[in-house]
Amino acid sequence: MTPIRINLLPHREMRRARQQRLFALLAVATVVAAVAIVAAGHMVLMGQKANQDERNALLQQEIVKLDAQIAEIRELREKTQDLLARKDVVESLQSNRGEAVRLFDELVHRIPDGLYLKSVKQTGDQIALSGYAQSSARVSSFMRALNDADLFAEPVLVEVKAARVGPLRVNEFALNVKIERRSEEDADTAKAGG
Repeated sequence: MTPIRINLLPHREMRRARQQRLFALLAVATVVAAVAIVAAGHMVLMGQKANQDERNALLQQEIVKLDAQIAEIRELREKTQDLLARKDVVESLQSNRGEAVRLFDELVHRIPDGLYLKSVKQTGDQIALSGYAQSSARVSSFMRALNDADLFAEPVLVEVKAARVGPLRVNEFALNVKIERRSEEDADTAKAGG
């Protein structure tokens, strides 16, 4: 028997051509799928970026609004502090309104005989007193009387020197004393107790 010879070359070539077409088709499909995936990913990322940009713009607008509100609040606080400072000044003036009268009244009651004041100068809580006395003992007596008064505290003698006033020989003195300011409640308690 003679062997039958079958030529498989065209079949192999057809199979190879089919495989090449299939490979090309798969390569194109893979490239198309990859491009589609990249495009879809790009679209998703661009959408997220646009969404985030919108949120950032909204946040920026809100930040601008909040900055304006913060500036307004600061301005209101400054006005409030200014008004409170003015109120404190008015209250201080109101509470110290009768202080000058009280001060002179106390001084008149505390001055011993033979002592005369020539000047009374107030700077804040300090009062500078100067005058003439017949003796330095009268100045000491005046300082003790000031120390005993509720309105005055810490009398300090600055100087005592001999002077002539007309034909009289006297002692010229200068002293400083602090004013003790008490709140209205303390003053009311002292009046009720005394």
